[in-house]
Amino acid sequence: MSQSTHTHTHTQTQTHMHTPTQTTPVLQHVLAPAKLNLFLHITAQRADGYHELQSVFTLIDWFDVLNFELSDSLQIKRIDLNRPLPANDLIVKAARLLQQVSQTKLGATIAIEKNIPAQAGMGGGSSDAAATLLALNQLWGLKWPVKKLLPLGLQLGADVPFFLFGQNAFAQGIGEQLTPIVVPKAQFLIVKPLAGLETRLIFSDPTLQRSTKTATISDFADVIFDFGRNDLEPVAQKLCPEMNRAMDWIKSLGLSPKMTGSGSAVFAKLDRPFELPKAPEDWQVKVCSNLEIHPLNEWISLDD
Repeated sequence: MSQSTHTHTHTQTQTHMHTPTQTTPVLQHVLAPAKLNLFLHITAQRADGYHELQSVFTLIDWFDVLNFELSDSLQIKRIDLNRPLPANDLIVKAARLLQQVSQTKLGATIAIEKNIPAQAGMGGGSSDAAATLLALNQLWGLKWPVKKLLPLGLQLGADVPFFLFGQNAFAQGIGEQLTPIVVPKAQFLIVKPLAGLETRLIFSDPTLQRSTKTATISDFADVIFDFGRNDLEPVAQKLCPEMNRAMDWIKSLGLSPKMTGSGSAVFAKLDRPFELPKAPEDWQVKVCSNLEIHPLNEWISLDD
């Protein structure tokens, strides 16, 4: 039977979930963290159009918060607690994909408090998708090891496997080849201007640098915060002038900005106590710390 017969997406903004009965299983306050790319190098373009990259991903304490309530029908319902999301966003796609592949007869109501900025290069949608796979794996009693979820994550997006991986990583391939790496504890000033950036516009730009020399972990292990650059940045600066304003503002504070992911958020490592100055009202500005492991790490098992 088709999914459309059994699934429904509810996108009205509401302030709470339906109060479950005592017997309705729920998972509440499920945290989906954002990420920063400490560098992002494009080393080649593949025949299929995808790009080979190298990057260090670090998890940060800027979270979306999800709540899951079991449904004994195949209905997938999403409730937006603050910002309205597209009807068929990555949360819904992740839930439907896991439902389809696992052949479960269960569904879920998923409420989300969306805090991570969109089109920022911070992986918010990918993190929500990974959190959905991990939570529904528990709620539906599938008990799959994460290596069984990773291919589903990759179908949803190139950043999703990182958030299923559960720790900071050196990423290669299209982002799915992950090696655990220790990133020293640090704080970052993060600025997301109002304008966002579409990833596909950057990767399709003919001026994009696609041949950066490959690196190894030994090249950057001791200089991880100062190593490399974001190869997407020159194209992003051309497409999003507001990002240049954000970078200039960070420079005016005596800091060195970088773009994360495919933008438009930019960040700088803080090396001293920092008092947040006033920024333009339509920017999102936050001081974040990196995380050693994913908050859902207890649900992540790389073993069978």
